[in-house]
Amino acid sequence: MRIATYNVNSIRSRQARIIDWMVREDVDVVAMQEIKCTEAQFPFEAFEAAGYEVVLHGLNQWNGVAIASRTPITDVQIGFDGQPGFAKGIDYADDDNPDRPTEARAIGATVNGIRIWSLYVPNGRALGDPHLTYKLDWLARLGAATSAWMESNPGQPIALMGDFNVAPFDIDNGDPAVVPGLSTHVSEPERAAFHALEAVGLTDVVRPLVPEGLFTYWDYKQLRFPRNEGMRIDFILGSPAVANAVTGAVIHRNERKGEAPSDHVPVVVDLDLTGPDDDDRPMIF
Repeated sequence: MRIATYNVNSIRSRQARIIDWMVREDVDVVAMQEIKCTEAQFPFEAFEAAGYEVVLHGLNQWNGVAIASRTPITDVQIGFDGQPGFAKGIDYADDDNPDRPTEARAIGATVNGIRIWSLYVPNGRALGDPHLTYKLDWLARLGAATSAWMESNPGQPIALMGDFNVAPFDIDNGDPAVVPGLSTHVSEPERAAFHALEAVGLTDVVRPLVPEGLFTYWDYKQLRFPRNEGMRIDFILGSPAVANAVTGAVIHRNERKGEAPSDHVPVVVDLDLTGPDDDDRPMIF
């Protein structure tokens, strides 16, 4: 089974390119972020023609997450338990303020027995900005929700997939404009929040299988991609059942090339969930 995460940066602008990649690379499940549309605006027919069912959470031209799959999608959940909201100008400490709505940043579903989450972690904007407080709280609550999932469903394959907007290690940042101590994405609190997800039992299942220094995002400005001044901020974090099933991983750097690419590229993982002695389970392709 081949799964992927892809920040598409507007699905309506890139639907033909995204679908062509999915079919060409024989991807079974894709978690997409920044679809930037409502459900009424999503190009369902194009995905269905290519053999994919889609579930999504999109509220407007910002954010938005989706899961596309060749096999049936069940148990869809919009947002995770405890997911915080945000609104510009609203005191972030005011948890009970109804004007602080939950954004379209998380959707979960089960595909072939795997609990998959497509996640678009808040950017943070700048050190000291209320949006950074929101980001850290969002990650902390995601960690709490993940811990609860793993405790209540021991042994279930769980994959948290998406744009985490954190470069966890120095080697994950090649953008000279992103400076530790001065910038978001590389601050110690953000990195600690990311590593706290690993502490609850998740594993970055891609890192051991790709060369060091590969990036998943390059800003459109100032020739960042030709200069390879990017960041690795898109991840697939797996529970032990997922981590133990990984047989390969690829970061598709070439998808940043060509006409009208997203500023992110897909991250792909191959899984074998059958196990060497599990002959009675149905094969998953």
